[in-house]
Amino acid sequence: MSYSISRLVPLVAGTALGLSAMVTDVHAQADGFLSAQESDPRVMGWMEGFPPPPELRITNPDSVFFSFPRMRWSVCHLREFLPTEQVSRGLGAPTPLEYALDDGIDAVTFRPLRGDVEEMTWEESLWANYTDGILILHRGRIVYERYFGCLEEAGQHAAMSMTKSFTGTLAEMLVAEGTLDDTALVQDIIPELEVSAFGSATVRQVMDMTTAFEFSEDYGDPNAAIWVYNAAASPFPRAADYTGPNGYFEFLQTVGPDPDGLEHGVEFHYRTPNSDVLGWIISRVSGMEVTELLSERIWSRMGAEQDAYMTVDGVGTPFAGGGLSAGLRDLGRFGQIVLNGGEWQGEQLIPAAAIDSIRGGGSLEAFAAAGYADLAGGSYRGQWWIFNNAHGAFAARGVHGQTIYIDPTAEMVIVRFASYPIAFNSRIDPTSLPAYQAVAEYLMAQ
Repeated sequence: MSYSISRLVPLVAGTALGLSAMVTDVHAQADGFLSAQESDPRVMGWMEGFPPPPELRITNPDSVFFSFPRMRWSVCHLREFLPTEQVSRGLGAPTPLEYALDDGIDAVTFRPLRGDVEEMTWEESLWANYTDGILILHRGRIVYERYFGCLEEAGQHAAMSMTKSFTGTLAEMLVAEGTLDDTALVQDIIPELEVSAFGSATVRQVMDMTTAFEFSEDYGDPNAAIWVYNAAASPFPRAADYTGPNGYFEFLQTVGPDPDGLEHGVEFHYRTPNSDVLGWIISRVSGMEVTELLSERIWSRMGAEQDAYMTVDGVGTPFAGGGLSAGLRDLGRFGQIVLNGGEWQGEQLIPAAAIDSIRGGGSLEAFAAAGYADLAGGSYRGQWWIFNNAHGAFAARGVHGQTIYIDPTAEMVIVRFASYPIAFNSRIDPTSLPAYQAVAEYLMAQ
């Protein structure tokens, strides 16, 4: 299969970068980080040589492989650091994607939501957000495709928390088909969780993250519960004095109630353990691991170009909340299926009712309690972010800038892989969300 791709030749240190670099520097240098151009893995020279010299090696667990700027290489090489399970594409030929590349997209302009940069072009935003790969489909055809940094067209990139949306979609499918009752209590499906805070929650509360339990996902706090969670998930041998839980399922059984007495269903709080509870629920009712179900129901049926893979804990449980890595175009295929209401190549891969449930959104009141300034008026449903904007857009999102952005009005899907130095998307949204809207309006005018 041949492709016509508008590929960006990476810019290296010393090249005349123009406004693109200046915009990047405004964002990166304010926090003391190297710019996207300066931190490009090929500029840094990570893991080059046979063997690489010690100062260019990125290893696990001997170094912090996911610290910036190392992570700009690591996001494309997670299988070299962690054990994984395959999400098989099956044995059929890939489903070809049609190209209709549009050279005008780079020049589309928009005004960021915040900051002192008055106007920015689409291309400038790619540098500002440390983009590794970007794909735009319009009316089912690829109109834009570029690769940066560690990512090439045959490569795979960490999807981070976009994984949650795959997990949520599988759950919505099971609900639509009557296999899973979203009003059931978690403890009735997973008796092992009766002792945890999750036991008294409904499946829907887990799916929409309106559960109430004691947990902090502040990646900037070294004492946050997220690090206890990560220790439990570690696939590596533990110190002799380690007494914590082993694996995701054991950790979930230790989670206590909300310390302030908050009840389930009242407030939205974005917390990854919900997704791993949901993965456990999916596996229990389907009799398959998340990786197997994803392959059987979607990946092997959509004509994917590549297998995907998912990291696993020390007992082989797939990380349903963030372990997926995949190719850029395959995420584009998935996004297009969702945009199509679950239909692909004449076959209904995902029940239309499942897509309708996601697009219908979750509780506005529960979401408002989370206080997302740039997502005001939005909601969360089935592990998807619902923007409730004029175009009815919704998205899968992951830390460091991962996005599958679906705009039904513009008939547009945008997939972005990125390695922004700071995990929080609140730092990236001001130069991403208005850029997506501007491109949508541009495409609708063509």
